[in-house]
Amino acid sequence: MRVDSSIRTVIVGEIVFAIVLLIFGIYHGLMQVLYRAGVIKSMSFLGIEYYQGLTLHGVINVIVFTTIVIVALGNAVFLYYLQKPLRPAVQWTSFIMMVVGTLMAAWAMFTGKANVLYTFYPPLVAHWTFYVGAALLLVGSVIPLFFDWLPNYVSWRRENPDKKVPLAVYGMLINHIMWVIMLVPVVIEVLFQLLPLSLGLVQEVNPSLARTLFWAFGHPVVYFWLLPAYVMLYTVLPKVVTGDGKLYSDGAARLVFILFLIFSFPVGLHHQFTEPGITNNYKLIHSLFTFGVAVPSMLTAFTVAASLEYSIKSKYPELKNSLFYWWTKIPYISLEGDKWLVSYFMAGLFLFFVGGVTGIINASYNMNLVVHNTSFVPGHFHTTVGGLVTLVFLGMSLYLVSKLTGKDIKFKGLAVIAPWLWWQGMLIFEYAMSVAGIHGFPRRTNTGLTYLNPDSPLYRPEWVGYAELSVFAGVLIVIGFVLWAISFFGTLLSSPVREPVLELPSAEAYHDEKMPALQKLTPWVVFSSLLFLVSYIPPLYDVTKRGVFFDSPGYNDKSPVPITKPPASSKSE
Repeated sequence: MRVDSSIRTVIVGEIVFAIVLLIFGIYHGLMQVLYRAGVIKSMSFLGIEYYQGLTLHGVINVIVFTTIVIVALGNAVFLYYLQKPLRPAVQWTSFIMMVVGTLMAAWAMFTGKANVLYTFYPPLVAHWTFYVGAALLLVGSVIPLFFDWLPNYVSWRRENPDKKVPLAVYGMLINHIMWVIMLVPVVIEVLFQLLPLSLGLVQEVNPSLARTLFWAFGHPVVYFWLLPAYVMLYTVLPKVVTGDGKLYSDGAARLVFILFLIFSFPVGLHHQFTEPGITNNYKLIHSLFTFGVAVPSMLTAFTVAASLEYSIKSKYPELKNSLFYWWTKIPYISLEGDKWLVSYFMAGLFLFFVGGVTGIINASYNMNLVVHNTSFVPGHFHTTVGGLVTLVFLGMSLYLVSKLTGKDIKFKGLAVIAPWLWWQGMLIFEYAMSVAGIHGFPRRTNTGLTYLNPDSPLYRPEWVGYAELSVFAGVLIVIGFVLWAISFFGTLLSSPVREPVLELPSAEAYHDEKMPALQKLTPWVVFSSLLFLVSYIPPLYDVTKRGVFFDSPGYNDKSPVPITKPPASSKSE
């Protein structure tokens, strides 16, 4: 379909802006493994301090890049499937707010005024521009939902009362509704704790409350990243794998999105198993719900595998009775048509399987205590957000830029090889970080100066090999990204060869179940919101009234001296 030039500019601009930022994020990821392995034995490199770089790596990669690309994908999905125009004023307002907000937060991070890591909860405190910038980014990301996507969705439903909403629209709409719900606790944390502390309006805040509010957002956001990738797995992958493949079950896919809407919220306390101020029973409840999130992922594994099997066997009837051999016919590396996208989906899926297994360990109370705050944790989420999510986003970004600019994909061979180098590097990284974590290797710490420094009394030689292996993995990942970037920017800067259009490969459903209970979203959204609220009222009460509720002053990373409040008796004196 043809797209208004203004809207086309916004979507391409969102993708390009996110990718430029990702370059900085991946660079600082490489610096992290070099620091931690002791290749760089210093607290800074090229004027960027260790924790400054760690903050840039986390915030850019998992908050800014993902959010902006998801907005771009949502714009493309709603525009293409509903065939209703987006409003330029709404889209430009959203884009400008996200850019301005990102630049404000980037200023704070690059100037060393926001070394607060991705989690950014107290006692770490950033400059106020970091929080205001983050707020602008988040507000900008929800503007299309309220002023473009929802109005167009309602209008389409009125015009098509007997039709099911297109699956891609259904998934992206649920995802952004989840995004709005999960933003509530972190907005409360920023507005009523972090921003007043940063501005000097208050001297102390409640860190336990802040952590609880953050993780009420910090784990559900994983599914905000994941669901757009699932949308593409259901709609794009079955189509491109053979050119005319089908989604095995439309109903199963819709059920997955509803299950994520329900299970994604009462899960945050599994990040706080060691939090002393929260009753263990509440942690157990959140742990069980975290296991529940595995159900829609397993349904997805079945549905995607069944879709691939049906599509391959439809093209190769001689494989009708094959149990496993049909897997060899998947075009893992192909330059034909749009089949190059299969590389991104399959490499991402293989990584996500590993991420799912390690995620179960994180959700398990006893096993979590073994790996808590070790390198096992970043090893896990690098195979989820750094695996399936990032690879699908990179593949779809290249695809959309090619279509929306009317250009052929340049260096397609490099684009096909790139995800497999990324896959190999990320798999090695996962192994190194996870096994080292089981042996106690800490996360976040600049271990090159301490635990991996032979001159340090803290030296732990048994961790050296894993850290060095993570360096090798990091180099492979960067090489994979560079190959992809050559294809992406080569395509972006080339000359148009056809009219710009918006096209999305869309697989029809082999089983197109009606499932009327899933068609109305309002009851499910209300139920999900109430479950979220009920699951957090008791722990919030704990951290404010019954647990560790003492306030703490802010922490200055330039002067890391422990600060304690004077006893009450000395105050009275």
